Amino acid sequence: MDTITLIIIGAAVIVVTGLLYFVPVGLWITAIFSGVRVGLGTLIGMRLRKVVPSEIIRPLISATKAGIELDIGQMEAHVLAGGRVEQVVRALISADRANIELPWKRATAIDLAGRDVLEAVQVSVNPKVIETPRIAAVAKDGIQVIAVARVTVRANIERLVGGAGEETIIARVGEGSVSSIGSADSHKYVLENPDDISRRVLERGLDAGTAFEILSIDIADVDIGRNIGAELQTDQAEADKNIAQAKAEERRAMAVAEEQEMRARVVEAEAEVPRALAEALRSGNLGVMDKYNMDNVQADTRMRGSIASDEA
Repeated sequence: MDTITLIIIGAAVIVVTGLLYFVPVGLWITAIFSGVRVGLGTLIGMRLRKVVPSEIIRPLISATKAGIELDIGQMEAHVLAGGRVEQVVRALISADRANIELPWKRATAIDLAGRDVLEAVQVSVNPKVIETPRIAAVAKDGIQVIAVARVTVRANIERLVGGAGEETIIARVGEGSVSSIGSADSHKYVLENPDDISRRVLERGLDAGTAFEILSIDIADVDIGRNIGAELQTDQAEADKNIAQAKAEERRAMAVAEEQEMRARVVEAEAEVPRALAEALRSGNLGVMDKYNMDNVQADTRMRGSIASDEA
């Protein structure tokens, strides 16, 4: 076998491989025998538009077998938009079996919005239970109550696009539980009537604007927490004590300052005595003998005071 023959055979293999890639004959035959009428030109066009034909044809076969009519062009457009055709078709089949109205446009809109349309249909058929984290609230008697709620929800197909998710449901149930516990006169009432919390929360219409419909709210667990009222009273008493101590210290400081001021005035007055004596001597109001007698009296007084202190 010469070189030219080998080149011809290699070229033929490449051509046949390319034809088999662009013309998925096996998939076309499978579609024909499954009752799906699709032309080879349509499959080749999908290849040229960089759409995997099997992602369209196999879901189309499943839909046709389930009695659901779909348009290949719309399915291809959904793939090109970044959607998941297989998930959408499975959701349509599940919705049809459950007698849930789910048009193609709504299903693809839900899928392109980033939600799992198949899971939405399943939750619509089989309600889902959402458990909230531990919710802490304080009753009117100051006792903290910690509760855990279980919310049974069903997906609302019509509000899946633009509707709030599970996080909003959990936040609203938590807010309603806190409000209901806070309005209770005693923590004992909450422990004895947990269903009252469920009823009050459910009456608030918490599923408005969400992608779910709340079927029931059940309090799964209720525990007693801290005595918040007593802690607040203790903190207030401590604060009052600190304020009283600060005021007492302020009064003491003022008394010390006043005492020092009075001592300063005494020292100032004592400093004026020698000056007054000198002035009295010059003016003749005080004689020398008077001054001498006064000094003797002061010396005698100091001596008596010294003797008294020694005896003590």
